[in-house]
Amino acid sequence: MEVKVGIRNVQREVSLETKATAAALEEQLAAAIASGGVFALTDDKGRKVLIPAQQIAYVDLGSEHTRPVGFGAVTA
Repeated sequence: MEVKVGIRNVQREVSLETKATAAALEEQLAAAIASGGVFALTDDKGRKVLIPAQQIAYVDLGSEHTRPVGFGAVTA
């Protein structure tokens, strides 16, 4: 799933692909905001991104299911 995080006073957003579910990311974000801690994301390659929860402007969660690419059999 693609995740985009906007950070206050920063023009570029943080964008990464992760295997985590939307529900799990929502729980992590809520816990980070409640505790005033950091929102930790790990991408598909194992890279970890830590964002101070109080500085998060928005989080855009992409779709969890990828669409198949290719041609299917079309019958008329």
